[in-house]
Amino acid sequence: MRDRFWERFDLEELTPEEWEALCDGCGQCCLLKFQDEESGDLAVLNVACRLLDIHGCRCSDYEHRFAKVPDCAQLTPARIEEFRWLPKSCAYRRLAEGRKLAGWHPLICGDPERVHRKGISVRGFAVSQGEVPEEELEDHIIAILPIDG
Repeated sequence: MRDRFWERFDLEELTPEEWEALCDGCGQCCLLKFQDEESGDLAVLNVACRLLDIHGCRCSDYEHRFAKVPDCAQLTPARIEEFRWLPKSCAYRRLAEGRKLAGWHPLICGDPERVHRKGISVRGFAVSQGEVPEEELEDHIIAILPIDG
């Protein structure tokens, strides 16, 4: 990867390896969401996709995730504007908004565990989709995100 690529290149200019390295490993994008058809608002649950390793906050089958979870959201530079629901802490969102990476980001601090110690990841509160009956999912809503436009 190119030295400090996140500061020197636009998101569209990143290599696939550099793009993937931007992920801070928080797992927040893997939380289930319901979208209100009328308002467009998103309800975020503390329930993680069945493929998320909740302790490691990484997909347990990243290579085959789209085949196993057809509605998995593929984040790409071309689609970044569609993902306004990403947390403000997310490196992809931060860079798309012209902000710098957070000091706790593994590319900055060199420590992939720091995102967990800072309480940014889902490690401490998420439960796996396999542990929650579908009829109880609404009981796990933790936030409502207004999505305009």
